[in-house]
Amino acid sequence: MKKLSMDVFFSKEGPLSKVISGYQIRPSQVAMSNLVDETIFNQNSLVVEAGTGIGKTFAYLAPALMRGETVIISTATKNLQDQLYNKDIPKIREALKIPVKVDLLKGRSNYICQLRMEDALMSGQFLNKEDGVYLEKIKQFADHSNTGEISEVHDVPEFSTIWPMVTSTADHCLGQSCEFSKSCFFLKARKEALSSEIVIVNHHLFFADFVLKDEEISEILPKANTVIFDEAHQVPDIASIFFGNNFSTNEITYLMQDTQSVFEKLGKNKKKLLAISSVVLDEIKNIRNFFPTSNHRVIHEKIENITEFESHLNSINKNLIELDKIFTLLDDQSPEQKKIIERYENLKEKISPWLVEKNNDYVYWLDIFSKSVQFNMTPFSVSESFEKFRDKNKMSWIFTSATLAVNDNFDFFQNLLGLHESVTKRLDSPFNFKDNACLYVPKNMPDPNTTIFNLTLIKKIFPLINAANGRTFILSTSLKAMKEISALLKDIFSEQKVEFPILTQGEDSKKVLINRFKSHGNAVLIGSMSFWAGIDVRGSSLSLVIIDKLPFQSPGDPVFESKINRLKDLGQNPFMTFQLPQAIISLKQGAGRLIRDEVDKGVLMICDPRIIDKPYGKRIWKSLPAFKRTRQEIDVTNFLKSL
Repeated sequence: MKKLSMDVFFSKEGPLSKVISGYQIRPSQVAMSNLVDETIFNQNSLVVEAGTGIGKTFAYLAPALMRGETVIISTATKNLQDQLYNKDIPKIREALKIPVKVDLLKGRSNYICQLRMEDALMSGQFLNKEDGVYLEKIKQFADHSNTGEISEVHDVPEFSTIWPMVTSTADHCLGQSCEFSKSCFFLKARKEALSSEIVIVNHHLFFADFVLKDEEISEILPKANTVIFDEAHQVPDIASIFFGNNFSTNEITYLMQDTQSVFEKLGKNKKKLLAISSVVLDEIKNIRNFFPTSNHRVIHEKIENITEFESHLNSINKNLIELDKIFTLLDDQSPEQKKIIERYENLKEKISPWLVEKNNDYVYWLDIFSKSVQFNMTPFSVSESFEKFRDKNKMSWIFTSATLAVNDNFDFFQNLLGLHESVTKRLDSPFNFKDNACLYVPKNMPDPNTTIFNLTLIKKIFPLINAANGRTFILSTSLKAMKEISALLKDIFSEQKVEFPILTQGEDSKKVLINRFKSHGNAVLIGSMSFWAGIDVRGSSLSLVIIDKLPFQSPGDPVFESKINRLKDLGQNPFMTFQLPQAIISLKQGAGRLIRDEVDKGVLMICDPRIIDKPYGKRIWKSLPAFKRTRQEIDVTNFLKSL
């Protein structure tokens, strides 16, 4: 097939118009598709902010499919993956009339491991009675499934404790040595991906593959000509996980358990192995007991009695080395034993940086959970590493999202990823924001850090929720504030005899809460930061989005505090170069929940007075969508009543 120009493909009589009823040309969509086409042809990098309604997926899919080369599309959310695979790509493929092999590849933990499932059935050891019943259902599914994807098992709850016992993990995978290798669901999925022209993944899987390739171990994804990151605003944070290093005490505990199950079959060295592994398990308890409370973060250098703490870690490391030696010297090693040796090697590599002089380019910090501790090494910046990776992999790199720029400036995003030479473009939403949406900042709000802030907020938002007949999202910047707002709102609803359903994050899964919100038609949904992005509620179910505070990252977070201190040491102004741009992009994400298509109407209410009172507020104000703006409550209630 002769390659069409983007102008022809998206024209009034073009191929796309033949497969979409009521097709309308979107000039910004055509402009973006031409930019993507040029980037793929020239093997350059492109950063493009595409406002809601532009149709960015079609804008990058059309040139990607027409080129006939291998393309990886990486997203942050499962919803977008499903949209691309089930709707958008089939539609573009239909318009172009070309056979393109497409695959949606998920991470290992989304697939059942037949070996682990059989081991679980053999052991019969479960955390509760339900797990035995669920395991039988998983077995029945796996025996007849082509994919082995856990999302297709509808009779087993998403958060059941049986899943970690039966899903695929790199730690347990025996590869071609496994008795189930020919029927392995994950290997089958990976094989499909390696032979596909378009592969859809999430950002985590993309960077996991990068680590494997960089270490010349293996690969999950095919060698591509183009990588397209949609929902690219999340790429820097996810990249920092994979350019860093982390391990958990749980990881060590599971290794000890697997070690003990293997040496039960050995006889030789059994007592010695048992004694050493018991010491390791005791030291793990000592490390966890070092912290009297849970669910918080600690910077390594601020740990009290750090010498004693490191002695426990050093003891674990020495005993892991000893266990590794014993396994390595065993005759006739089984595939299972070889895998355990590999896990010892990996763990020793992860632990060793914690026992030597620290690298100043990383933050060393701990996540303290109720029963475990996670050790994290996070780079202060991934820009240099990511730039080297791109230089090593010559192909086209495309980054797109509705929220990448601060005003018209892409410096913040480009600096995070080292995209200094990239072409940048901001394309505004085609929606009629002036007539369909209103931005309201109430008068006389107290400072957000005062104790009366949430009480005042409830008094200010109640008339609007009433006028909107429910149909409200309340987006909070913290779980604590979210819970307080939920409790206060329930009180005022009870006092005023208002019966709008209140749904609060944590009461059920995100997916269930969103479906309930849509089905009620008059509900109020209250959520924290995980609800600010990746949620698409169109139509009359949502007319009011309320944001309690500007989403500045908590200054109490030790990792964030370390980054701020680092920027100060470099002579920068952390607030202007990092905190403010980061908050603006997060705020734009939250604001983007309101108007999702051309007929949507509603009000965005921002309750934080700093957007008006502080000098930096103008910068935030200018970055928000071009909604009609007011500070008069009567204007807003009248507008909501008219919807």
